[in-house]
Amino acid sequence: MTGPVRVVGVGLLGTSIGLGLRARGVEVILADASPTHVAIAVDYGAGRAPAAGDEPELVVVCVPPDVTADVVAAELAAFPNAIVTDVASVKAPILAALRERGADVSRYLGSHPMAGRERGGPMAGRADLFVGRPWVVAAHEDISYRRAAIVDDLILDLGATLIEMTPEAQDLAVAIVSHTPQVVSSLMARRLVDAPESALGLAGGGVRDVTRVAASDPGLWVQILGANAPAVAEQLRAFRDDLDRFIEALDDPAAPGARRRIAEELAGGNTGVERLPGKHGVDRRFVALTVMVDDRPGQLARLFEDVGAAGVNIEDLRLEHSPGAQIGLAEIAIVPEARERLIEELAVRGWRIAG
Repeated sequence: MTGPVRVVGVGLLGTSIGLGLRARGVEVILADASPTHVAIAVDYGAGRAPAAGDEPELVVVCVPPDVTADVVAAELAAFPNAIVTDVASVKAPILAALRERGADVSRYLGSHPMAGRERGGPMAGRADLFVGRPWVVAAHEDISYRRAAIVDDLILDLGATLIEMTPEAQDLAVAIVSHTPQVVSSLMARRLVDAPESALGLAGGGVRDVTRVAASDPGLWVQILGANAPAVAEQLRAFRDDLDRFIEALDDPAAPGARRRIAEELAGGNTGVERLPGKHGVDRRFVALTVMVDDRPGQLARLFEDVGAAGVNIEDLRLEHSPGAQIGLAEIAIVPEARERLIEELAVRGWRIAG
């Protein structure tokens, strides 16, 4: 890209876009309803404040979903030579709202980066937030490929993986892989509110994995779920049917066929997980190896060094502390063919393998 690029809304995503583009030397103009947010993002190096005579070639709208259509329409009117995109997680309702208003959608192309953090605001911004992450372009028939190319440039320059979908297909996809999991995670975490302290003291990786995204901003998620309500409701009804079958089996596990039903539902979960793409989107399975790490400075770095010295690449990592003990559990994902060799190498170097 050459720029300038105008970013409207300098929270996590907007600031990260600005930081990523500035790292490539692209001129970035930052705008936000909060002057303080603009000042913070400018101080962090994400761009400059707006000035009279600005003529951006691209406008990226990064505001909450309930005002995205309003802001996109205003930006289309204010900058008649610019292409406008947005990063809201739903696409079809925004496009429909713009068409209803008579906005020039021949210069609008919605997009959605599948990236984020539990923290928000300009101080949470990172230049590498989108590297290797999927970024959907929701194409529609009213914009030409030539005009849309600048949005592709934005995505590729920020290191993301471009994926083309229709707005409707995108909204269904995020309902399955993002919005419904958010609801399930939040409702599971709600079960912890009245849980006894003795139970919470036993919490390990399982409950933490399931409830991790439950820490997200409720106000933002009310907007997201409201905008994509039909697709999410459809997924939750199917999930409810699965739960009803499972509960029925648990109510009388000794009944004929009950244990088979439980096993089949659990096996279905195995099949679903296996369909998720691995690192870099490649459908390759890894195996886990859990190493016991003393809870003192430098031990994790030493583990990484020893794994590297064994010629093995760590594909993924998860850390967990053993309750009541000065020890951590580092679960590393590696290729299956390296497992036995790495166990031997780590044992020689004094590491203890759990399990």
